[in-house]
Amino acid sequence: MKALLPVKCKDSLKDDAILIPDALKDRPVSSIAFGTLQYACTPSYHAGGTLYVSKKIYEELLLPYEGKIHLFVQEDVLHLGPLIGIFTAGFTNSIVRPIGERTLFFSKLLSTEKKVGAYVFLFGANHINWEDGTMEGYMFSDKGWSRKKVPFPHVVYDRLPNRRTEKHKLLSETREKMQKDYAIPWFNPGFFNKWDIHQKLMIEESIVPYLPETSNKVTIEKMERFLSDYPFIYVKPMNGSLGLGVYKIIYNREEGHYYVRYKNEDLQNKLMRFSSLETLLGTVMKNKDLSGYLIQQGIPLLKKDDSHVDFRVHTNKDENGKWMVSAMAAKLSGKGSVTTHMNSGGLVKTLSELFQDEAEQTEVTDKLRRASLLISDAIDTHLPGFIGEIGFDFGMDRDKRVWLFEANSKPGRSIFYHPKLRNEDILTRKLSIEYAVYLTEQTIQHPDGILS
Repeated sequence: MKALLPVKCKDSLKDDAILIPDALKDRPVSSIAFGTLQYACTPSYHAGGTLYVSKKIYEELLLPYEGKIHLFVQEDVLHLGPLIGIFTAGFTNSIVRPIGERTLFFSKLLSTEKKVGAYVFLFGANHINWEDGTMEGYMFSDKGWSRKKVPFPHVVYDRLPNRRTEKHKLLSETREKMQKDYAIPWFNPGFFNKWDIHQKLMIEESIVPYLPETSNKVTIEKMERFLSDYPFIYVKPMNGSLGLGVYKIIYNREEGHYYVRYKNEDLQNKLMRFSSLETLLGTVMKNKDLSGYLIQQGIPLLKKDDSHVDFRVHTNKDENGKWMVSAMAAKLSGKGSVTTHMNSGGLVKTLSELFQDEAEQTEVTDKLRRASLLISDAIDTHLPGFIGEIGFDFGMDRDKRVWLFEANSKPGRSIFYHPKLRNEDILTRKLSIEYAVYLTEQTIQHPDGILS
């Protein structure tokens, strides 16, 4: 059973007393829990709609503040929550900007908690007190950031900033210990590997039509074959992001020359010409380990306003653990850029801005929605762990066929700088917290462990 009610501290109650609304009278309660802490209690009932707890219980359970949260009753235990820990790295000594440049993003994420009915805090590996099962978490309110002592959470939402950080020994050990020793669901762990995702999706017959031909063998012979079949190809890192390290290669048959577009180390867009692929690779990819790269079929993209267009689609799981499309936007390429990323001069538009014809807008929207939900389910099926959100980069060719370029487990949020995508920005954050409510309920109902 689940309910969303205000929880308040009442000084006049005896140490072990709680006062429960009559609406919950049919469920016996002998103890009350918050996160991993539990306390024996003596319940009584009243006609109001608020749960009152004694000052002793309020302090023993380390409740951070009075608020409206979910109540779950399971086997005589009244669980309060969810208590959601957001795991990240890069903390500073400043209480004003505890997570540096990412402080604004996390303040927006944590401010969603009251809309959903949850307690949310930010923590890193060094904030855990393993001996007493508590954490020094960062919480956000109208008054700004504060540090509070809280129990271990019901659920952890992984927001590590990059792959390099994720591989840090202390961080990986922390995740493993909390999952194995405390059976705490940890959602959105890890970053997707492009080749791994491609191989798993190739298993699904319904998804193969969305996949450009891709190879993890970057050889001269393989590149020549791809260039004979397609108008151009991409060479991209398996673990790249933000369009960095992507090379677009074209063979001009009339000239007998190879052209490559890429962004150099100074983040400048470059176009170079070579007489052979050997010279091209030896120049622009000198000293790079090609085993970490893919070759991918180039897709002649739909064009608008003399710019190539691709699409970002966000999917999230909702409060019932079901996938839904939470945001959709078009990205127009910058001048001379390999990609449509904003850091390469790209421009974000809503689909209604891009497609003036309503029928065309509906057609594109429906195709992107169908593809993103189908692929979300497939990734969820074939990858281990709890996945709560995915960011897709889709292309669409001139025949309006949809192509999957990339799936991201921790999608960037640059599209939400667009003023007309503010509601989608709020929705994606809200759904992440709602999915944590769902995981909390599943954990309480299945204390021996839940399947992803």
